[in-house]
Amino acid sequence: MNRRSLCGVVWMAMILVRAGWAQNPPAPTTQTPPIDCTWLTVDTATKTATFHLIAGLTGLNGALNFNGFKDGGLTVMAPLNWNVVMLFTNHDGMLPHSAEVIDSVKLIPAGPADPAFPRAMTVRLAQGTGPEQQDTVRFVATKAGSYMIFCGVPGHGLAGMWIKFKVSATEKRPALMIGR
Repeated sequence: MNRRSLCGVVWMAMILVRAGWAQNPPAPTTQTPPIDCTWLTVDTATKTATFHLIAGLTGLNGALNFNGFKDGGLTVMAPLNWNVVMLFTNHDGMLPHSAEVIDSVKLIPAGPADPAFPRAMTVRLAQGTGPEQQDTVRFVATKAGSYMIFCGVPGHGLAGMWIKFKVSATEKRPALMIGR
């Protein structure tokens, strides 16, 4: 087979593959990303945990996710009485989002709820923060227990836009964990 014939065969194969993709496109990814170590910074001198909370980081769950996780798939852990700073960014290019730390509940609220700690929420809970906008949340983790970081925009939390937040009386250093 000469070079010209080989190029024709390769070109035809590319067209057939693309035509097949048009009829049967690859399935969108539904996997959650690995934990990015830059999401959490720790200052042991001031006992401050700074967490980069990113709404709509990926297309998972229609972009209703925090840092690419949904339905409690990521846990942020802070030691008791540590300062917590959440640097909130809405990466979703279409929908507004918000964030607040609420008590863990069996029934997910349809919209904003009372925060578990004073000031543990973004400014516009129900309206949300617009695409590519940011907010900073600062509070002290004064009660050991299990909580949720929840999107207060009506319907978002119900659709799975929440991750876990734990305050530990025994752990000495903040951490990020898948699940738990």
